[in-house]
Amino acid sequence: MNLSKKMIVCATLVIALFSVSSAYAQGGGMRGDTAAMRKQMEERLAKMKTDLNLTQVQADSIKAITMEFGAKRRDMFMDPANQGMSREDRMAKMQPLNDAMNARIQAVLGADLFKKYQDWQQANRPQRPGGGGGGNR
Repeated sequence: MNLSKKMIVCATLVIALFSVSSAYAQGGGMRGDTAAMRKQMEERLAKMKTDLNLTQVQADSIKAITMEFGAKRRDMFMDPANQGMSREDRMAKMQPLNDAMNARIQAVLGADLFKKYQDWQQANRPQRPGGGGGGNR
């Protein structure tokens, strides 16, 4: 897998993990405080818009795409048929969703800005409390 593809995969995994881990971090599993989660997402989007100098249309498009695919990822993650799968199998099953989301975001941003978006995602990855998880084996 080339570096660009790895970065795309990493960025989409970060978004997916952020969506799921934020809900759990708020307490109550997936029933976390949706107002707090929405505020956190809005703050992150505002920072992205400023840092990448996005237009309002681009920012709104990224928000809509992220929310659409976040819901699809959550549905897939919560599907009882996927509960017994290994992490690698779940990630492989989510890959077509990640690819479709990235294709739509790249269509909105163009190739150059999409690269900056990927770099921004990597640099601004949400930190999990307690240094948990994340593949540091």
